[in-house]
Amino acid sequence: MARTVVVTGSTSGIGLGIARAFAKGGDNVVINGFGKPEEIEAARAELETLGAPKALYHGADMTRPDEIADLIHTAEKTFGTVDVLVNNAGIQHVAKIEDFPVEKWDQLIAILLSSAFHTMRNTIPLMKKAGHGRIINVASAHGLVASPFKSAYVAAKHGVLGLTKTAALELAETGITVNAICPGYVLTPLVEKQIPDTARERGISEEAVKTDVMLRLQATKEFVSIEEVAATALFLASDAARQITGTHISIDGGWTAQ
Repeated sequence: MARTVVVTGSTSGIGLGIARAFAKGGDNVVINGFGKPEEIEAARAELETLGAPKALYHGADMTRPDEIADLIHTAEKTFGTVDVLVNNAGIQHVAKIEDFPVEKWDQLIAILLSSAFHTMRNTIPLMKKAGHGRIINVASAHGLVASPFKSAYVAAKHGVLGLTKTAALELAETGITVNAICPGYVLTPLVEKQIPDTARERGISEEAVKTDVMLRLQATKEFVSIEEVAATALFLASDAARQITGTHISIDGGWTAQ
């Protein structure tokens, strides 16, 4: 029987990769995010081609709790419930703390951390009613360790891990698991966009950002692939992972082993 999977921030990058993986498994998928309408429609249609019985797009702004609530309610109204929730929406801003724009701090915390609270708050009652569910929060290696010039991102991702653990304990006897995935650097549009910003902040070349900043701590010296993150999400959503809750899985090429 097809499950219903909601993936935030899924019109490109890791989120779209995760949506594709669930679609290939025959699940209904609700995607969300920004982009050109024609590109979003192409992504939505592709999910049905890959195997999703039905794929929906919802344009909820992850800084707006009312729109986030409507995203979950739309999924419920269309499919009856939400079986798997993947919180993936994200943006980045790179600056020293003293130069960090306050509005950017607020925006990053809202999208990276508060949106996960709002999706979970609206989804948990549906999962409790069904007696099962999977909540997967895409955190980051930056949920475990820090890097300079990324104060809001690091703070938010650490917060996501705390939220994950708290929810897991609250839901431990309900058949609902809550876990996080902590990827290292994945060469997504979000990461590619921060390369010139990081180069400017550090006064180095963009190529040096890749080799000397991003991959310096990844012992494998390779970027993580979107498909590897998606495969981990599929595993955490499977029956095989029913006793895995309140923890994280690192996919970081050995970064946090150091």
